[in-house]
Amino acid sequence: MMEFDQAQAQLAQAAAAIARRETLPLARLAGRVLAQDIRATLDLPPADNSAMDGYALRHADYQAGRKLPVTQRIFAGDAPTALAPGQAARLFTGSLMPAGADTVVMQEDTHEADGHVEIRQAPTAGQHVRKRGEDTTAGQPLLTAGTVLQAAHIALLASQGLDQVEVYARLRVGILTTGDELVFPGSPRQAQQIYNSNGAMLAALAEGMGAEATHVLHARDDEASLSAAFERLLQDCDLILSVGGVSVGERDLVKPVLESMGATLVLWKVRMKPGKPVALAHIQGKPLVCLPGNPVSAYAVFTVLVSPLVRRMQGRSDTHPRVAWVPLRTEKTRRDGREEFLRVQYEAGQAPQLHAYAKQGSGVMSSLPWASGLARLPYDTDIADGTPVRYYDFRHWQA
Repeated sequence: MMEFDQAQAQLAQAAAAIARRETLPLARLAGRVLAQDIRATLDLPPADNSAMDGYALRHADYQAGRKLPVTQRIFAGDAPTALAPGQAARLFTGSLMPAGADTVVMQEDTHEADGHVEIRQAPTAGQHVRKRGEDTTAGQPLLTAGTVLQAAHIALLASQGLDQVEVYARLRVGILTTGDELVFPGSPRQAQQIYNSNGAMLAALAEGMGAEATHVLHARDDEASLSAAFERLLQDCDLILSVGGVSVGERDLVKPVLESMGATLVLWKVRMKPGKPVALAHIQGKPLVCLPGNPVSAYAVFTVLVSPLVRRMQGRSDTHPRVAWVPLRTEKTRRDGREEFLRVQYEAGQAPQLHAYAKQGSGVMSSLPWASGLARLPYDTDIADGTPVRYYDFRHWQA
């Protein structure tokens, strides 16, 4: 079996970012991955402006008790005229500073009457002035390729006057479930059958990461059905995820079918629990990851092994989210020779801690919506109550 860290690193490098790009308007950028470096096109602010409602003046003109004539009123969006020595201008937050003025006194520290203003609080030179370019200056790096664009990034782009940018096309993920015992939800079920939860689950995980679940197919346990499904996915998808049929049973046909289609198997079996029967293959220049058929195992494997590959193919610069160390509340845990990933719930507070779901069997699906993440237990160390362990938070590892 391959060590978990080695398998994770190998999967994350299994393919480069997809080549397809598209140019989208600001309104469609949320969650998309930037495909170009962006530099500032103008200074922000583009000119000195007031950070307060108040009065602009030359700091040198201030004298206690002196009243300055108010020669203009400047609203945001107005073009002011130059301020002569000994004059003041009434202005408001965002108003441009008139030439000659270097200081703003907020209105609470003033008194205006008969067209004159008295400054009642000694000002500091340059106070309450937003200087040109103090936020960004033209030509400086603004955003780098690989950034996942959210509202804050889009606001920054809009502030530069950019109405569209180039992003990576959405990653197309194809999902293939296998097994004669499975039927799709909504269909009649025989006593010997179970409902197929893997297809919908993996599609939701892919879509939750910003990818497109292009196809969710199912194949019976025969070579013809598997071959036809793989051919269709290879035509339309960038990344293929198959579920089940990759172990060593008589009807585990995925591996021999892929080999017959010319696939190159580069990884098979990982030292992890749940999720041991994982495989990575390359076929027609595309990566194909074979996940275990148990839904809990497939869920865990996607989270910690497949998601870095998804991010890399999406063009993201950050492929591995952070992993926290959090104390695990548990009785002494026996190791069985594999890295174990427990479904846990994070408890915040002055002393954050993790609580494991009572039933950790790989068939206990009710643990998935309950859990907030996975706690990783090393295979070669017993874990006592309160021992810090690595915590893979679903909020980060499934995004």
